[in-house]
Amino acid sequence: MVTVEHEMSEPWEAVLCEPEGGSEFGVLVLAGSSGRILRDRARILAEEGLSALAIRWFGGPGQREGIWELPLETFTAAIDLLQERGAQRIGIVGNSKGAEAAMLTAVRDPRVDVVVALAPTSLVWGNVGVGPDGERTPYRSSWTWQGEPLPFVPYDDSWWDTAPARPRAVRGLYELSEKTFADRLAAAGIPVEQAQAELLLVAGGEDRMWPAMTYALRLAERRRVARRTVRLISHGDAGHRVLFPGEPANAVSEEFDYGGSEDSERRLGAQAWPSVLAALRGV
Repeated sequence: MVTVEHEMSEPWEAVLCEPEGGSEFGVLVLAGSSGRILRDRARILAEEGLSALAIRWFGGPGQREGIWELPLETFTAAIDLLQERGAQRIGIVGNSKGAEAAMLTAVRDPRVDVVVALAPTSLVWGNVGVGPDGERTPYRSSWTWQGEPLPFVPYDDSWWDTAPARPRAVRGLYELSEKTFADRLAAAGIPVEQAQAELLLVAGGEDRMWPAMTYALRLAERRRVARRTVRLISHGDAGHRVLFPGEPANAVSEEFDYGGSEDSERRLGAQAWPSVLAALRGV
């Protein structure tokens, strides 16, 4: 299939990859807290006949340096663009922090038909990186909607007193923070049962960044109780990252221990890929 790529600098840095002539299927592609533009993911989706828009949603020119009180309208604006390009079915594929954003957007925007949440969380978390004053604390919500910060769970920084050596597995930070701020969990839960969109969850059992499998099971339960569709695809040996067929290997991190291995990342990606494409196409 012949595909074309369009580089964008406004209203954010982005690349739009689509089949020649466009597509009725539009996909917003969101990275996690790396802030990267996932070009290769957008390209392989375009090769499958979808219009894929991968955006830099923080850390770029004119954007916040960290993830703090970031408007979810950032993502609804991207949906506007996909619809302007002719997309009739809208999906969001988000990884980690991007999955958090994807689900929260779908709760508020009924135009989203499907969310593919890779290594998801079931909670809204505090800011990642520094806030407007250049400081991490006091913690702020990661997100806003219509100018109002969403309820969130802050971090218990006492965890860092016994943090493992680099590369660090930070899963324990999230597990401790949930215990410390248990009174905030209910309000900070992502209400996926309110989203009209279909939900596909992909999680690895060896995720060491946060307990994605636990979170995915919570999200699935919320959907089932509300009698809404949900599917969970998992691999016990996989970590935080997923590699779909055709994607290059992830760089080795000196900072974080993501869990799993390149082999397990590829196995989980290959396992999930047919379901991802079917969900995005609505078949």
